[in-house]
Amino acid sequence: MKLSFTTLGCPGWSLDQIVRNAVEYGFDAIDFRGLQGEMNVWKLPELSTNVKESLALIKDAGLKVSCFSSSVQAVSAEKFEQNLEEVKEYTRLCEAFGTPYIRVFGGKIGDLDRTEATRLIVKHLKEMAQIAAASGAKVLVETHDDWTDCRYMQPVMEQVNHEGAGVLWDLHHPYRTIGEKPEDTWNALGQWIEYTHVKDSVKVDGTGRRHPHKYVLTGQGDIPLKGMFQLLKDKGYEGYYVYEWEKAWYLEELEEPEVAFPQYAQYMRSASEELR
Repeated sequence: MKLSFTTLGCPGWSLDQIVRNAVEYGFDAIDFRGLQGEMNVWKLPELSTNVKESLALIKDAGLKVSCFSSSVQAVSAEKFEQNLEEVKEYTRLCEAFGTPYIRVFGGKIGDLDRTEATRLIVKHLKEMAQIAAASGAKVLVETHDDWTDCRYMQPVMEQVNHEGAGVLWDLHHPYRTIGEKPEDTWNALGQWIEYTHVKDSVKVDGTGRRHPHKYVLTGQGDIPLKGMFQLLKDKGYEGYYVYEWEKAWYLEELEEPEVAFPQYAQYMRSASEELR
């Protein structure tokens, strides 16, 4: 198993800390989703004027940058130009770091009917995919928000039909939020799945909470992770298993990254040994 983590889980760490701890805990790569409070990481010196030094730091540590996770909401017509510029910024970073992927969200469809929303996201993703592909990268649409359901995502990918577009399977969201069976997700989207997010949770009373579930340390919830890993192995998946510990969004509720990250890496090593 190739292990990565998103920096959403360590919002207080500097780049030096990220690299040092990634090595210590046994990760193979880093997925940039913010850095010390700045979500648009291309604005930071570490990923602009000092990019050569940052690349050397990461490469010398034996690590890779597996993905740049954007805030792009691909369905949005209002923010389309802004989203294109963001994709261009991340494409530049993909070139610099040898990174293959840019994560995008499908986004909320609001008052749009599903047919119009599908038309818009297909149109927008084709343009984003063309920009990414010109530099050898891909935009990956996450199974998230109004595109969690594989029945909505499948026709999008069929119509986009571009080498510069793929799917990021967040193993948690389809199962937890709509009860989608992992086998159904794979059967619908497997040909496009190149990247995964891993997290665990338990159901809770949703009153006063953002979601009716609570994130917990890996293996301590009831997401059938090991079954998902077996499915992925059986289907020939060779991509990253990326820990998405949403510490930045749940600062007081979630364990510190110094606890959660090494626990994840240990759990995944054990799970890997158990796979048939």
